[in-house]
Amino acid sequence: MGAELGAAATVAPEDRYRPGLEYPNPLAGNPGALQFPVDVQQADGSSLPVADPTATRLSVALMNMHAVIGGAACHWGGPSAYAEIMSSIHGIMFASDPWMDSFNFVNDAGHAENGLYALKANYGYAGVTYEDLRGFRSIQSKLTGHGESHLFADGVMISNGPLGSGIPVAQGLAMADRLADNKRTTVCVISDGAMMEGEAREAVAAIPGFAAKEQMNPFVLVVSDNNTKLSGRIDADSFSMQPSFEALAAQGWDVRKVEDGHDLQAVFSSIEKALADAGGQLEKPIALWVKTIKGKGVKKTEESSSGGHGYPLKKPAEVREFCEEIAAGNIPDLFNQWIADLEKIGEELEAKKSSGGSSGVKKEKIQAGFPRAMIAAAEKGLPVVSVSADLQGSTGVGPFHSSFPQLSFEVGIAESNMVSAAAGFSKQGYIPVVDTFAQFGVTKGLLPLCMANLSQSPVIGVFSHIGFQDAADGASHQGLMYLAMTGAVPHVDIYCPASSEEAEWAMTAAIESFVEARKNGKTPNSVLFFVGRENFPASLLQEGQSYEWGKAQILSDSSDKHETSVVLSANASMVSYAAEAAEQIEAAGMGVVLINNATPNHPDVSGHAAALERCGGRLITVEDHQLIGGAGERLVSELTQAGVSCKPKVLAVHGEFGQSAYMAAELYDKHGIGPAAMLAAAQALK
Repeated sequence: MGAELGAAATVAPEDRYRPGLEYPNPLAGNPGALQFPVDVQQADGSSLPVADPTATRLSVALMNMHAVIGGAACHWGGPSAYAEIMSSIHGIMFASDPWMDSFNFVNDAGHAENGLYALKANYGYAGVTYEDLRGFRSIQSKLTGHGESHLFADGVMISNGPLGSGIPVAQGLAMADRLADNKRTTVCVISDGAMMEGEAREAVAAIPGFAAKEQMNPFVLVVSDNNTKLSGRIDADSFSMQPSFEALAAQGWDVRKVEDGHDLQAVFSSIEKALADAGGQLEKPIALWVKTIKGKGVKKTEESSSGGHGYPLKKPAEVREFCEEIAAGNIPDLFNQWIADLEKIGEELEAKKSSGGSSGVKKEKIQAGFPRAMIAAAEKGLPVVSVSADLQGSTGVGPFHSSFPQLSFEVGIAESNMVSAAAGFSKQGYIPVVDTFAQFGVTKGLLPLCMANLSQSPVIGVFSHIGFQDAADGASHQGLMYLAMTGAVPHVDIYCPASSEEAEWAMTAAIESFVEARKNGKTPNSVLFFVGRENFPASLLQEGQSYEWGKAQILSDSSDKHETSVVLSANASMVSYAAEAAEQIEAAGMGVVLINNATPNHPDVSGHAAALERCGGRLITVEDHQLIGGAGERLVSELTQAGVSCKPKVLAVHGEFGQSAYMAAELYDKHGIGPAAMLAAAQALK
């Protein structure tokens, strides 16, 4: 290579390389023999056993069923699309001993991680067994919803939850290997949806750029292209990614297309050749553009517009027919027994179903109130628009898209772009509502949010699945820092409703505040709504109560009935759990003033102060958030600055990441923020 390519090319050979610190790679070494192999032919004519993709699909279907029984959501479409790709890559990698000296493997496709768990069980890799798969996504398992290296260090190199975040890390691995003079090839697998993310696009441009400057080790990117994301077909919902893939060659990639990503031999041969060629062309990374079918193996999911993104089955009784289609009626004994075990579990669950009926309390997701307010505003002629990033079905705003498709825009899997595009709408006089999971809104969307407010272009955000409410997806999806990350942004109001009724009222109030401010020639504040995921009572108001923005709403008060009382302040999903705790505290002989602190970055100091005066200053705050920068710290700080004396117990998460669990309550108990912890805190203050 010539010196004109950059500084790296001009460095003397003896000075080019420098090793890093000693670091014992925690990944497990080469596995044993496969339990369910299938042979493929190598370039030299010999056979190589790789993991049977059918066994992978059967495992995914059955492990998912256990998670569903536990109450968790999980993915089918992604891992079924990747089965042949993953079998081929791992067959080649594990044929090299020790494999970690020859390869880095990064799975950017977090929704396909359960397929990798299934493959690992087939190999017995890192000690994973088929029995282990039955605990998938449970709080006892290291097999979390998305690969988590902090819980499964010997089996997962890079935590892979947020789409598009894996490929830039893979870039860094290959650059580091080049600097250290390691003879290693980096392989990164990514989905077409993840390729929409800004950080993925940055890495796609950077990798060939650095390779041309001799600053990259061999790099092979495998793109699974099925034109499908969570909410439907990519080109129909947002825009076609085909021009982006076609442009890879112009950016410096050696692009090789694989037309049938489910022809195992063709996929294997393409990957084998790419890995062999990559070492001889350091200046040009290789991109395999593989056409796949999301939901492959079951006709219904193959034809679904979402590719069966989530798991389509609800009951164990449905799983046998599903698996018979996957295996074309030839189900191995291990899986037949597994199916029978699930069917027995299903029968036991049916027998245990309560015949007493429901409690009569209407429950629904809190975010269900948002689209009702948005639709009502649009029907009045107000210029409300929705700008989404593929998750409108999960965040709750989907009904607005159905009612007003002309006012709804889906930018694809690109949260930063979503917020910035909404800022553009705002600058033109619209009332833009963006939506995504809280974790992605406050990470990928935070800089655009800052710039939007700096540019006097406010937006309304619906950020759902806060904290441990996204229990099953695991730590990568659990936004435990959302208040700390957004609460100090100028001109931002945070509202955390506790019910769908409150969410509808608050969204209406936010829209009306936009209208009023614009009418008076002022710039409205941005409003960020943070809500959970699970179902809660549709209303928590007592008769005669109403909502008032910024006021500490007292939901119940038994302080006059007991000698000793405590203020219990919560917000969002935690309010219902706090109401449960309030009953337990009163049963233990203490009064409780239960407060819904719905505006945590601007708490109602006077309202809390008045309640504290009745309770001898005893204060418990509880939140689904880190202690640092949370609602409790903010409230105690504001009370102190106002000269209000209190004896606080702040219940929050203490500097830890989360993990998968079937339900949020399991994580609340583990981290000391559930009803039992609230009761213990009250007794400690007595």
